[in-house]
Amino acid sequence: MSDLFTASERDAVHRVIKARRDIRHFSSRPVPEEAMHRILEAAHHAPSVGFMQPWNFIMVTSRDIRRQIKDSFERTNRQQLAQLTEKERKELYRSLKLEGIMEAPVNVAVTCDRRRDAPFVLGRGPMPETDLYSTCLAIQNMWLAARVEGIGIGWVSILDKPFVEKLLQLPEGVELVAYLCVGYPERFGDKPMLEELGWKKRLALGDLVFENAWGQRLSSFQTTEED
Repeated sequence: MSDLFTASERDAVHRVIKARRDIRHFSSRPVPEEAMHRILEAAHHAPSVGFMQPWNFIMVTSRDIRRQIKDSFERTNRQQLAQLTEKERKELYRSLKLEGIMEAPVNVAVTCDRRRDAPFVLGRGPMPETDLYSTCLAIQNMWLAARVEGIGIGWVSILDKPFVEKLLQLPEGVELVAYLCVGYPERFGDKPMLEELGWKKRLALGDLVFENAWGQRLSSFQTTEED
């Protein structure tokens, strides 16, 4: 494997990172099996602490299970909405489409097997949560691999996690990390959905880079405006 990449290959990586979107509106077009395999293969090549590879992927094909997960979303979403007190913010939240569970051709539950390679995982002891972080890296790989296929992914986090874990029959020691809706989107937005709709703007990178200690801004760091 060559360790050299061309400028166009480098630029393509940065382009796909910036073009990735959290998708909620899906077309009915099915996801080809070979494309889904490539997406999962990319996930499986994510880095993991101690080469633990703690992830598993549950392909949720049952419409009944999906419906129960959708019901879990709706219950949890009502609870989240009730926490907002500002009228304008509440109306904006109510207008947001925050899942595509029944519309998306593919649903994938990504789990972390916290028992894998126990009791000793190289590098995990001082920071036990690194197995969860490693699983998130696999999810990011999925997202980017899907994007280059023209396929979108939406992460549904507004769920009753214990309910979904029980529904999916996860054994003790295996934790749900993400519930993903996968499919061809109606569109890829120019900006993230929440930015387009006015929920929040992208933070300035220069405000987030410190030198040596928290809060000490790196004055020489130059940022560029991004979409």
